[in-house]
Amino acid sequence: MFRPGLKISHLRLILAVEEHRQVSAAAHALNMSQPAASRMLGEIEAIFRTPLCERVARGVELTAYGKALARRARSIFLELREAAREINELKTGSGGSVSLGSVTGPALNLAVPAIRQVSTAYPGIEISVQIENSNVLTRELLAGRHDFVLGRIPEDANPEHFAMTEIGEEHIALIVRDGHPLLDRAPVSVDDLPGYDWVFQPRGTLLRRAVEDRFLAAGVPLPVTVINTSSIVLTIAIVRNTSAIAAVARDVATLIAGHGADSGDIRVLPIDFPLRIKPYSLITAQGRALTPSARLLYDLIFKQATA
Repeated sequence: MFRPGLKISHLRLILAVEEHRQVSAAAHALNMSQPAASRMLGEIEAIFRTPLCERVARGVELTAYGKALARRARSIFLELREAAREINELKTGSGGSVSLGSVTGPALNLAVPAIRQVSTAYPGIEISVQIENSNVLTRELLAGRHDFVLGRIPEDANPEHFAMTEIGEEHIALIVRDGHPLLDRAPVSVDDLPGYDWVFQPRGTLLRRAVEDRFLAAGVPLPVTVINTSSIVLTIAIVRNTSAIAAVARDVATLIAGHGADSGDIRVLPIDFPLRIKPYSLITAQGRALTPSARLLYDLIFKQATA
């Protein structure tokens, strides 16, 4: 039974506090004042007669009771979203919709072929794809904006929120412009790399950490000048026009080195050391069932990965 007095707005606030870990930031995200958010938190705690959050050094954290409520709130909103989606599909007679998030490598070698098969067999289906790093994608998954994700669970995320099936490994390649000085010395070692500018994914992403770990393991200083971006388009533009080095998924490097707008502008830099990221997985939100259209795409990607 729904707790008397408990409102949808209460559940939204609990989820916002869990995400932002500050009442002020949660209030801003919900377009309300901080005093109003604080009063609402008091209302929720009065309804349950127990503290739902506590002050910590950098803001607030949910108590065990608050986390339990947040988990249930997330399920409620996801079910409401799926109900609206199903009703809309029934009303319009469409073939359904799927939202997929993927890191770049698996998007090229698994998602694209699967999407082609689904679109050919079911022309009415609508498929949305977001290409990003795993940190962003898993947050979007939990927020209900993706049906499933091709990527990895970040180390700072709670694994209890996810269900995953490991399906493949991803290797890293380094790309440079045609005519880069290091191409004359290939294959290069880690010692040859720190003197150049680098284009990296944002700090904390798994691809970047794999490269940094290789530097540290070799006792080599980390690059001093770093440009941070998750955009592969901007990465390519910087590499083409400077002597910067960029680390990208090997499938991406192969594609852009062989099929760039100006063929031959980008080269894969031969290296004498391995670079790989931990295996990637098909990831869903724990306890959330896939819609028939999402299940169809999920199964095709899994079949291709395990063939």
